[in-house]
Amino acid sequence: MSKRTTALALTATLVLVSGNVMADGMVYEGFPVTVKGYSGSKATSVAYTGQIARQTLHDSLKKLAGSGNGSANPELKAEMMAYFQGKGAGRKILAPKTKGSFVIAQVAVDDISKKKNLAGKTYKGAISGMPNNMTGPELVAFWIDKASSANKGFDKDNGYDYAQLISKFLMGASFYNQAVDNYLDEKLSAEKKPNDKPYKDGAAYTGKEHSWDEAFGYFGTPAHTLKLTPKDVYNIAKRKPDGMKAADYNKDGKVDLKSEMAFGPAYYAAGFDKGGKTQYLHTITKAFLDGRKLITAAKGEKLTEGDRSKLKQYAAVIGQNWERVLAEAVFKYAGSVYKDMMKLQTITESNGDTNEQFRKYAKHWGELKGFALSLQSGKDNLGETATKLNRMIGAGPLLLNASQVVDIDSKGNYVRDQGQDWGEYMLHMAKVQKLMIDQFGVKARNNDVTGDMADLAAKLGDKASAEND
Repeated sequence: MSKRTTALALTATLVLVSGNVMADGMVYEGFPVTVKGYSGSKATSVAYTGQIARQTLHDSLKKLAGSGNGSANPELKAEMMAYFQGKGAGRKILAPKTKGSFVIAQVAVDDISKKKNLAGKTYKGAISGMPNNMTGPELVAFWIDKASSANKGFDKDNGYDYAQLISKFLMGASFYNQAVDNYLDEKLSAEKKPNDKPYKDGAAYTGKEHSWDEAFGYFGTPAHTLKLTPKDVYNIAKRKPDGMKAADYNKDGKVDLKSEMAFGPAYYAAGFDKGGKTQYLHTITKAFLDGRKLITAAKGEKLTEGDRSKLKQYAAVIGQNWERVLAEAVFKYAGSVYKDMMKLQTITESNGDTNEQFRKYAKHWGELKGFALSLQSGKDNLGETATKLNRMIGAGPLLLNASQVVDIDSKGNYVRDQGQDWGEYMLHMAKVQKLMIDQFGVKARNNDVTGDMADLAAKLGDKASAEND
């Protein structure tokens, strides 16, 4: 068991044995104003609307990324950049929207929070898993440019699904990164955003209260998650009829995106948990709730060293379980890619039409790559693990002609070269899954293909031990 897995087990145990969730205090809402001398009209200190606005910007951007017609489209590119980089008024919520009986209260981003964007909250470091060492915002902007000219977001020549790449990368490079490497890290120090002062002048929340709330908003789970099952939260994210009843906590007949909706990170946690092998969703949510209770109990005074030590333990539980959710997603989609490749091999051998199956392959590869890059955007340098992951997955999927994108030239054009053997790349997908088990201790293990590793390695012979994984 890796040190990372051991630490996760210890901190998760710490929270889960801290006491059963009581009938009261199970909802992330209603925490009182504790700011000394506050004279405003707010009755609660809870506020994470900026993060929910960014959740809708992400969902809307993903929808736009899949809407091109295959020709250069400056208008679409400008609209996508408005949802990624812009802060202007008038941006409609393109997703999530009302779907049948699942009625959503808000229709515009500004109905939630004004002047918000994603680019300013996206990981600024170099992304080593793609060519040219672009920063996070540069890579998303590059993909946006490509998506605007692609047919429904799909680049058949290179095997890229831009909606999936953009979406899954931003779930890590924006939401996960901001939560674990900012609000639950630097802003938990004694010096930054202290609890005995408002977050900003006139605010109804202290520095620590709001920092904690903002991290919670990036996880994107309903405030009443601890009253729900993982399947409930999954159905809310999918906007299913059953999800409407589960989401509508205040029984007003609408889903308030600010507190009742489930977004990407929580959706994936719920998706793995509903299989019964994991408890990521409730473990993360309970740690957030317990941490918020601890901060509130300080009643607007500075947190003691003991308080901050406990808060860091809750933050560790959140970060390490969230990291595992991303690792589970990498595991799942590596298995999907493997299974797609098996089907493509069968179709090719029988001289069949590969178009439909190749499209699924590209989608799953985009999800795999996006989540693999997300996993690398946390507070810890994954070192050799990241290097192995990037080498095994590559910069692009292995294409049917055995070529693969290996670089991007100075004009932004993809450069393809001879790729790996088809069977070798399939083996790499199984090795990616093994890496997620060894380094992160994933338990849900959806689409597990590790049982095929020995047979694949035997068929490949010397190629299986090539020093490229």
